[in-house]
Amino acid sequence: MDKQSLAHVATRFRDSEKRTEILREELASAIRAANADEVPQKDIAEVTGYTRQQVRRIVLSEPQEA
Repeated sequence: MDKQSLAHVATRFRDSEKRTEILREELASAIRAANADEVPQKDIAEVTGYTRQQVRRIVLSEPQEA
């Protein structure tokens, strides 16, 4: 693999990390909204694949400022 190809893959990886962080924040916001709408944390955990403890932490955390 040449330097240019490696740089291309590295750039794609960094871009995917940025997208992942954006989606993580969107999911956290959706979890807080579902909790506010009184969706049981058990159901939120089941749908998201998070543990109930992770869901509780997200619900209790403050939204991140962009």
